[in-house]
Amino acid sequence: MTQMLIDYYKAIETSSLQMLDAARDEDWDQVMRFEGACAVLIEQLRERAHTEQLPPEQRSEKTRIMQRILQNDAQIRYLAEPWLAHCEQHFDGQSLLMH
Repeated sequence: MTQMLIDYYKAIETSSLQMLDAARDEDWDQVMRFEGACAVLIEQLRERAHTEQLPPEQRSEKTRIMQRILQNDAQIRYLAEPWLAHCEQHFDGQSLLMH
């Protein structure tokens, strides 16, 4: 079975949901792994979109999927803020030690 364009959107949504689950568990290594998988899927989607278009009946589904992906992304960013702040403090401390 060949993958349809909408399947890429669905796969990206699944990956973003896995990223969110990992962020909720504070498993940042896993978040980064899923983020890498998402990046590959997005690149594949871009390539496919050059030669293929979504049928009109799938465009509203694409919109709903994209909204859920954006909601997942916002939640991931919210959950990651304390972790990123901790990393910044750690790296700022490292740079002070190097001087």
